[in-house]
Amino acid sequence: MNRTIPAAALTLVVLSLGLVLAACGGSGDGGSSGSTRLDLVAYSTPKEAYEQIIPAFEKTADGKGVTFSPSYGNSGDQARAVISGLPTDIAALSLEPDITKLVKESLVRADWNATPTKGIVTRSVVVLAVRSGNPKHIKGWADLVKPGVEVLTPNPFTSGGARWNVMAAYGAQIQQGKTEAQAVDYLQQLFKNVVVQDKSAREALQSFTGGKGDVLISYENEAITAQQKGEKLDYVIPDETILIENPIATTTQAGVKAKAFVDYATSVPAQKIFAAKGYRSVIDALVDKKTYPDPPKEFDITKFGGWDAVMKKFFDPKDSVMQRIEKGLGVGTS
Repeated sequence: MNRTIPAAALTLVVLSLGLVLAACGGSGDGGSSGSTRLDLVAYSTPKEAYEQIIPAFEKTADGKGVTFSPSYGNSGDQARAVISGLPTDIAALSLEPDITKLVKESLVRADWNATPTKGIVTRSVVVLAVRSGNPKHIKGWADLVKPGVEVLTPNPFTSGGARWNVMAAYGAQIQQGKTEAQAVDYLQQLFKNVVVQDKSAREALQSFTGGKGDVLISYENEAITAQQKGEKLDYVIPDETILIENPIATTTQAGVKAKAFVDYATSVPAQKIFAAKGYRSVIDALVDKKTYPDPPKEFDITKFGGWDAVMKKFFDPKDSVMQRIEKGLGVGTS
């Protein structure tokens, strides 16, 4: 027997279906309305840059109808959160091993770095942030192990920035002609002078600007951001320092809008914003050598065999160079 659905009931069915479709279109490439929400999970330091890059992208043809739900935190925690189920379309983390963790969980494609910039969105170098006027006369790495010099750097078992700092300090000794054993001994002396190990580079900056310590080992862009915010600090670029390269990738569940944003982040308009916020652009022509001079003895992570070798030798939480140093100081590595 045929039955006719009352008009009121039919209206309720249509409205309910519309609500379901709208709910399904929250992340990824949108629902029936054509709107798209992208979940950006990033490490802490580029927050100010993304706060300008995101609205700039939304004004482009690819960004039409796109909104963002950003999350910022220390790189290690952010990677673990993604693995634990934090909704993520784009992961912009501090260092390659944090992306590699997502690849191993099939959350990011193995060919994530098959891009013109090899998956890198920003560059920087490790610097030494000091009090205004440099009252401790900090000129290089040797000054950080002098008696009475209080140093800040984040915990290398939670912060990607801290791992860059450690490899900058270690590599500087190698560049000076010291042996590996002497370079490790330098790290032991350095961390005896470290008075605070925060969870992230941004927290370490906040501790420093709050009055703790004499020197902050930091990203160059973090020091510049602090100056732009009116904080009274200077920074020294050591002769020997490491080139920092920060990766970005879309997740396997992300759609074309997420890829479009990653492409935009490495384009000239976005790279100009990054440059204005203290980063060294991945587009060589945008790097102003007056603002961003080349350190005379700069090196990169390949000097130590790449991140796979470095993570095992220096940052394994159960047995590594930094595990032994931190254990001796009573600092946790988990």
